[in-house]
Amino acid sequence: MRLYPRLANITKMLDFYSQFNPSPLSIKQFIDFGLNACEGKSFIFLRKELPVRLANIMKEITLLPDSLLRMPSVGMVSAWYAKSFEEVIAFEKVEPTTNNLEHFCKELIKIRDRHSDVVQTMAQGILELKESRGHIEPSTELSIQYFLDRLYMSRISIRMLINQHTILFGEIPRGDRHVGCIDPLCDPSMVVRDAYENARFLCDQYYLASPELQVIEHNELEKNEPIRIVYVPSHLYHMLFELFKNSMRAVMEYHSMENPEDVPPLKVTIVKGKEDICVKLSDRGGGIPRSQVDQLFKYMYSTAPQPPKSKSDLPTVPLAGYGYGLPISRLYARYFHGDIVLLSCEGYGSDAVIYLKALSDEANELLPIFNKTSSKFYKATVPTGDWSNQVRHLKKNIKKIVI
Repeated sequence: MRLYPRLANITKMLDFYSQFNPSPLSIKQFIDFGLNACEGKSFIFLRKELPVRLANIMKEITLLPDSLLRMPSVGMVSAWYAKSFEEVIAFEKVEPTTNNLEHFCKELIKIRDRHSDVVQTMAQGILELKESRGHIEPSTELSIQYFLDRLYMSRISIRMLINQHTILFGEIPRGDRHVGCIDPLCDPSMVVRDAYENARFLCDQYYLASPELQVIEHNELEKNEPIRIVYVPSHLYHMLFELFKNSMRAVMEYHSMENPEDVPPLKVTIVKGKEDICVKLSDRGGGIPRSQVDQLFKYMYSTAPQPPKSKSDLPTVPLAGYGYGLPISRLYARYFHGDIVLLSCEGYGSDAVIYLKALSDEANELLPIFNKTSSKFYKATVPTGDWSNQVRHLKKNIKKIVI
């Protein structure tokens, strides 16, 4: 098959850039550069780094099962990445003149906006596959889970780079203490209350009531001092908003037979230690069986009704959606080497703990790398259990995965 010259050149460039590993940055590096920001240096770094990150994940898209690649929504996502890659490499040999820097910044904003619906569109593509085939093979489910973690983590990292550049050099500069989208004195309790109030608004609309909030802070290093962290407030908000929605829904439904004005409160404990910042959300929503905890982080598992196909249709439960909330929230935590852990006491309630790095120079980006190891995973079959009773457990879990 003969390729057109332009398409052949793009394919050649994609092969070239995919050979390189992404260069992870720490929050401290983001801060240090932002405080002494030089648009030309940022331009030179991004015109190499963005194609590398795009090429790495684009190579993995091509390894997805053919049945999934044929879905219209997946094709749309693939086309978005190809278009963005082409637009970025157009600056490969461009001089950092004033006009070129301004054009580059506008292109980055266009790319960011183009990819704003990647999560929903890819989710729709998987629903299309499910509907077209009636079921998804277990090996395909494992490949999809592996791929989506890497796709969405790559997307988070690319948006982070673009946001830092466009906020520092393109959009209206912030007059506050923020360095790009990073707050060097982020108040986690304020982010907690903001996320709570917005989740509470949805809860009140649907259930006509909502749990109250109790917040406790413990600063182990600086006694009686308020806790401040160097972090991206929007990332923390995303995690907390999702956890609050889940907890509120659980509490209101578990206590539905009681007086809705007298439901147990949500308790948030914020702790700063030497290595970790911990934000723990505790609810009395009845908890879930231990066997289901791991399922909550799978993209093809949701306890809520499926979202409507038409945006004009109202969802049945406004506190739920595709079931992607928790997996993506965990990616936001892991992006800077934190984590989200769920602990459940079935019949009582659940604890969700957000772990963040206390030191900004240890909060490094966690990025997917395309190589032989990642390529082999897409060809892997369903694992065979090597412990007693494990084979039955694997099959049981696979059956639980519902789109």
